Amino acid sequence: MNVADALKALETREARLLLSAASGFSEASLIAYPERSLPPEVQDLFLSYVEKRKAGQPIAYILGRKEFYGLELAVDPAVLIPRPETELLVDLALEREFDSLLDLGTGSGAIALALKKHRPAARVVALDASAAALEVAKRNAVRCNLDIELRHGRWFEPLAGERFDVIVSNPPYVPAGDRHLDALQFEPRGALIGGDDGLHAIRAITRGAAAHLNPGGWLLLEHGMGQQAAVAQLLAEAGLESLTSWPDLARIPRIAGGKVK
Repeated sequence: MNVADALKALETREARLLLSAASGFSEASLIAYPERSLPPEVQDLFLSYVEKRKAGQPIAYILGRKEFYGLELAVDPAVLIPRPETELLVDLALEREFDSLLDLGTGSGAIALALKKHRPAARVVALDASAAALEVAKRNAVRCNLDIELRHGRWFEPLAGERFDVIVSNPPYVPAGDRHLDALQFEPRGALIGGDDGLHAIRAITRGAAAHLNPGGWLLLEHGMGQQAAVAQLLAEAGLESLTSWPDLARIPRIAGGKVK
C-alpha cells in the first residue's frame, strides 16, 4: 500500500488526518509524496483507524485529541468532544471581569483551561461528577501547563459556600428520547442527557447559582436548540437579572445568562 491507495479509504480530509497520525508524516508531506510506500506496521495501524471510523467512532477519540480555543486537548470516551460552538461560552466569559470562575461539569477541562490561559491571574475551579473525566482534565491541565483547581462532585456539592465572579457550564441538555443521540453513541451518556426534557441539570444549576455568585456575578449556560425560553424562565425564577441570550454562528440561540444583584 502506498499513500495514494491509503487516502482512498475514507473521505480525503479524514484519511489524511488518520494516516498522518499513523505514519508520523505531516499532511503536507502525504500530499506531496503520494507514491511513498507505507511500512506494514503503519498500514496495520492506519487500517485499524479506518475500521474504527467506519464503525462511527469520532476521529477525536481515534486520535485521542481535539483542538479547542487554541489548545490541543486529550480526549477519550470518558468525556465529550469539545465543540466549536462552545467556544462562544469562553468568549462571553472573557467579556466579563473576574478574579474567580467556576466551571460546572468540566469534562475534558476545555472551558476552564481556555479561560485560565487567557486570564492567568484568575482562580479557576472546575468540577465534574465523573472521576474518569477529571483524570482527563488533570492530564490536560498538565499538558497545557495551566493551574486550575479540580474537584469531584455533582454541581455545587463540593463548594461549601464558596462564591465566584462568574459561573460557566456546558451541562447535559439533550432530552432522553432525542433522535440525535443515535449519532452520539460513543460519547458518555451522563454528559449528554439532561433528563426527559433535557433541563434536569440546568434546573439544578440555576437553583444553586445565586448562592455561589459574588454580587454582580454572572451565570452563563450553554443549552440546546429550542430551549432558550425555558432556560430564561429558570434563570428568572432563580432571581437572576439582565437575562440575555446569545446565538452561535448558525444563528441558533446557544448561550443564556444572567447576573445577581
